[in-house]
Amino acid sequence: MLLGIHHVAVICSDYAQSKHFYTQILGLTVIAETNRQARDSYKLDLALPDGGQIELFSFPSAPPRPSYPEAQGLRHLAFKVTSVEACKNQLQAQGITVEPIRTDELTGKQFTFFADPDGLPLEIYQI
Repeated sequence: MLLGIHHVAVICSDYAQSKHFYTQILGLTVIAETNRQARDSYKLDLALPDGGQIELFSFPSAPPRPSYPEAQGLRHLAFKVTSVEACKNQLQAQGITVEPIRTDELTGKQFTFFADPDGLPLEIYQI
């Protein structure tokens, strides 16, 4: 049956800004970049270290996310890290606003949230 998550797709409002964020700030590796001229859009395939992928799309006139973060649908995207504090410090050093670190009452693990350029809630979670 299911073996894991292959990819998560994200639609952005400003392709260049989001490409910079996911590649330069988060450090994801580009697998492929496709300019889909017939759709007036880009598709950027990004590799996560564990083999998962993020597909970054640009579409003209895509509607904004209705609310943060409690809209129906994807609530947030969580990334595994060994040190939430170290990752938080790296993000803040690059000008990213990061919420205070919290501890999951069920697992005892640390986590916190930040956002991509379109306000998509992103989480870093201690493994």
